[in-house]
Amino acid sequence: MSAIGFDNAKYIQLQSEQIKKRIGEFGGKLYLEFGGKLFDDYHAARVLPGFLPDTKINLLLELKDQAELVIAINADDIEKNKVRGDLGITYDLDVLRLIDAFRNLELFVGSVVITQYKGQQAADSFIQRLESLGVKVYKHFPIPGYPSDVALIVSDEGYGKNEYIETTRSLIVVTAPGPGSGKMAVCLSQLYQENKRGINAGYAKFETFPIWNLPLSHPVNIAYEAATADLDDVNMIDPFHLEAYGKVAVNYNRDVDIFPVLSTMFEKIYGSSPYKSPTDMGVNMAGYCISDDAVVSEAAKEEIVRRYYTAICEKRQGLSDGQEAYKIELLMQRVNITMNDRAVVAPALRVAAATGFPACAIELPDGRIVTGKTSNLLGATSAAMLNALKALGNIDDEIELISPEIIEPVQDLKVNHLGNHNPRLHTDEVLIALSICAVTDPLAETAMQQLEKLRDCEAHSTVILSQVDVNVLKKLGIRLTCEPTYQTKKLYHK
Repeated sequence: MSAIGFDNAKYIQLQSEQIKKRIGEFGGKLYLEFGGKLFDDYHAARVLPGFLPDTKINLLLELKDQAELVIAINADDIEKNKVRGDLGITYDLDVLRLIDAFRNLELFVGSVVITQYKGQQAADSFIQRLESLGVKVYKHFPIPGYPSDVALIVSDEGYGKNEYIETTRSLIVVTAPGPGSGKMAVCLSQLYQENKRGINAGYAKFETFPIWNLPLSHPVNIAYEAATADLDDVNMIDPFHLEAYGKVAVNYNRDVDIFPVLSTMFEKIYGSSPYKSPTDMGVNMAGYCISDDAVVSEAAKEEIVRRYYTAICEKRQGLSDGQEAYKIELLMQRVNITMNDRAVVAPALRVAAATGFPACAIELPDGRIVTGKTSNLLGATSAAMLNALKALGNIDDEIELISPEIIEPVQDLKVNHLGNHNPRLHTDEVLIALSICAVTDPLAETAMQQLEKLRDCEAHSTVILSQVDVNVLKKLGIRLTCEPTYQTKKLYHK
């Protein structure tokens, strides 16, 4: 689990050099569309062991004297209160979070642009809020016939109607809270506006996946398809790159489909297109930094299985129609893996079958697997977590880190005073109880010191866990999957 397959330092060096090179190619100013997550890119960290979740931010810090950030948000997403699934906050609040995060790192946030603006009331309120906070705001408007009516789009009645975003740096990084925010349109609109003002500026795209110089069927690229199964993204050979250079490069369907339109737009703006293929537009150097292909391949396969479990649980919860699960199942067949290839699945299922109650298994960094079963005092996940801490701290398995005398009053509080029906302790309650014990018990203190070692450990539960447990495991960095079943037959599950 601790094997490294990606050279992060090399990646930051090569990637920053490539971006600087692209700035120079366009005469000193580049609009860089930043795809994916700037912060906490855990997908990349999972499939490319050695890639750090905040690598992209560290990359920007290498270029911070040249970089200016523009954050795009779709006015319709503000109106609909669209929520980021990973953070549970609306897109407009995430814009504020991003601004704070960038400023804390001394990165310059130039402005926010509201895309698809057509007088939405919620968007107007958000604009007022931003301006009262001293943030510059610009509006970009819907263009009829976008993206096919190129003549209208690249004209004073199209991009020309958008408000010109005033920028002061050579690298303009356009980012957003999530997909569909209009990052590419913002970049192209600015190219049109800059060109009208006689300013040389270019466009490039920075997305980590798919990795263009890995094979189409490489597990890392298949894992990207699994991660975007809800978006209908499909990896494919870039036909324009193959025709132009006679070389195979991997891209995905949306970029390939839109490229003829983009190429025509570039011709109208510049007089000729600087790119012969959608792959040419990218500046991704990740493929050159894989140091151990076997390690990243195995990590990617593990990610595909995790994505499949997420999809079948969402189907069971009524959050999807099952199409995502079906697509990922086909992807699993392409790389010849099954759910049983996930090491923690079988041990958890065996304990559940032997006891008749929910069970959980956790794989430790050295490959050992510990399990937890349901008891009168603890839920299976809480028991597995305690057993993992014992194993990591070399504490005898028979020792009770939390005595029943401490657990029982907590249960009494939960059931008799707070109205809970389940007396068993959740993971957050166990950690609080353990931290209290650690004040007087050296073994409990030793167990608490092992918590950081749980990061990047794999876990599997034989039932769908409560949101409380899911959140705690996520904060600890444990990679959880669940069987698509509930512990009870109730219709309502908290």
